[in-house]
Amino acid sequence: MWRHIASNFLTLLIVAVFLLAGLILWGQQQYVAEGPLDEPICLRVERGSNLSRVSKKLEDQGAVSSGTIFRLGMDYGDKADKLKAGSFRIPAGTPMAEIAEIITQGVSNCGTEVIYNIGIARLQVVVRDLDPATNAYVDLARYVPAEETPPEAVGKALVDPGARFTVQVVPGVTSWQVVDGLKRIELMDGEVAEVPPEGMLAPDSYEIRKGDDRAALLVKMREAQEVILAAAWEGRDRNVPVASPEEALVLASIVEKETGGSDESGLVASIFVNRLRKGMKLQTDPTVIYGVTKGQGVLGRGLRESELRRKTPYNTYVIDGLPPTPIANPSRDSIEAALRPEQSEFYFFVARTLDPRDGHTFTETYEAHKVEVEKLRALEAQRGSE
Repeated sequence: MWRHIASNFLTLLIVAVFLLAGLILWGQQQYVAEGPLDEPICLRVERGSNLSRVSKKLEDQGAVSSGTIFRLGMDYGDKADKLKAGSFRIPAGTPMAEIAEIITQGVSNCGTEVIYNIGIARLQVVVRDLDPATNAYVDLARYVPAEETPPEAVGKALVDPGARFTVQVVPGVTSWQVVDGLKRIELMDGEVAEVPPEGMLAPDSYEIRKGDDRAALLVKMREAQEVILAAAWEGRDRNVPVASPEEALVLASIVEKETGGSDESGLVASIFVNRLRKGMKLQTDPTVIYGVTKGQGVLGRGLRESELRRKTPYNTYVIDGLPPTPIANPSRDSIEAALRPEQSEFYFFVARTLDPRDGHTFTETYEAHKVEVEKLRALEAQRGSE
């Protein structure tokens, strides 16, 4: 009798093991299979949210067939404690495994976003909304805080728990301009004791929250630039005539102001490197302008002859070599271009047309350069007579 009971128990145990294995295999297949979502959605993961809440929200929005399988898959993949706060676009049919990657490794990219764009001339605020169906942003409002009253869309975003806020630092702005822009962002708190060193703030997009400290964000920008500069310096062309990372940053800032981070950065950098090697003066207007403005705003007019002749530490028409400090905060591309420029025999460049987007004409000799300058002046005269 006991042998019969033992035999039946063993049979049931084997059946249970097979059923469990089958259940696990089915769950694994469900985890990687196409999801049930018919249309893309925005999934908001609140700061401090847990996996149970997120899986329930996904289930309610029809993005997963089983919140339990999703949680088990996240646990098994060691992702349960790696949730990121933000709003994430989940495309139609996304498998649970890919949703797990999106909410643990992805970038917050969905819903309403308020962008504080710190540009060369001013701070501009853009409120936009991502349409999950088209994956395209739709502008809701644009305004300049120093000149206009905040539109209704800004007020709505400030009380929207799902809204994201971003500070966007444009390449080529000065450190003073960054600080001035941050001071105008009422969402942020804290005083800035001093303007950071010129060139040492990485142009990029930085997500912020209400009450974030301005000085802390500046530290983050500075640390980011230090990492970029160190990596570029390590991988530099050692024939480039700069003696230190600091000098490299000066050269990169000049390249940035002359190109705006265009695909001509490598060629423009080669011209300044060629001039430095030959002992020629750099003769670049942006350095002279920085000497006039000290980086505090834009000049708003053309340079005067007296300013081009006056000897200042930043007048590269008069001094030899590089100015003493950067003249702006250069992008990663400009830093890399300065330290690994293209190889060329060019020493001169001038705008090709009156539209900066058309780029430059590069020449090897001053005589050829003068011909191109005359072409540009003829275009200017033609526009003036129209």
